[in-house]
Amino acid sequence: MSDVKITLAGPLPPALRQGIEQLGQVTVAGTDADALTGSSVYVATPMNPIDAAVIEGLPDSVRLIASIGVGTDHIDIDAATARSIMVSNTPVVTEDTADLTFTLLLATCRRLTRCEQLLRDDDWMGAQQVLGHRVHGKTLGIVGFGDIGQAVARRAAGFNMKVIYHGPRRKPEAEAALGAEYCESLEALLAQSDIVSLNCPLTSDTRHLINAASLASIKAGAVLINTGRGALVHEQALVDALAAGQLGAAGLDVFEFEPEVTPALKAFDNVTLLPHIGSATGECRMDMALRLIGNIKTFISSGAPADLCNPVGL
Repeated sequence: MSDVKITLAGPLPPALRQGIEQLGQVTVAGTDADALTGSSVYVATPMNPIDAAVIEGLPDSVRLIASIGVGTDHIDIDAATARSIMVSNTPVVTEDTADLTFTLLLATCRRLTRCEQLLRDDDWMGAQQVLGHRVHGKTLGIVGFGDIGQAVARRAAGFNMKVIYHGPRRKPEAEAALGAEYCESLEALLAQSDIVSLNCPLTSDTRHLINAASLASIKAGAVLINTGRGALVHEQALVDALAAGQLGAAGLDVFEFEPEVTPALKAFDNVTLLPHIGSATGECRMDMALRLIGNIKTFISSGAPADLCNPVGL
């Protein structure tokens, strides 16, 4: 073990902490600047917001914020860069998140949660009368055609779905490989899609991408799936669209105010809710842990992590 001090923003699973302890002296300090004194590495998860104020309060010794997960929207990257603090992530969640996306898509369209609830209440006949939405042959609109969006498109091919996508730029190679079509505008995608899957990162441009205005242009009866980030969707607008019947169903793995869930969403029997488990397989979590440890180890040995998210030191 080296004499490098590594501070955790919050508790981690024992096995992961033990792995990190092989690299240096580990403490849990939250955002306590005094407890962070002398630390070189600050380890965080998406449940640990690291905004500009937190970053401003970090001691000069902190050179790396090592985050667990692919998303970095919980970290003010610009503020970290301004202080020459590197930020790393663990981009190893693609296939597991795509699996979960399609699982949620199928469960939501076929209303499995509602059917199971009725069956557990001994209402066999009631469960049999629940009608869902056909999936095969439908048009799937993917918002965000990065690694996860493209992985979802590969799964859609098995259901003979037409795939259209929208993002900040067209991706001809991915189109050719996956048979996908590009939509210049979000509104065009929403108007054509039977099912919409949100797989884009949360940025200032995508926050509340799905709002009252965009929901007004969505195809009547469409199904919305969100495994990206909760704040991509304005939840009150989503509630209103569901109540008005504009949306046929919604499947959510992420929430605008998580871990809190907007209470009204729990009342709809055509909404499937999951607790942000896109990466929740034993294999994926192990991959993430090893990637995190690898980033810290590489930082200690070379001065920079392998998965550097900002150009500090380059």
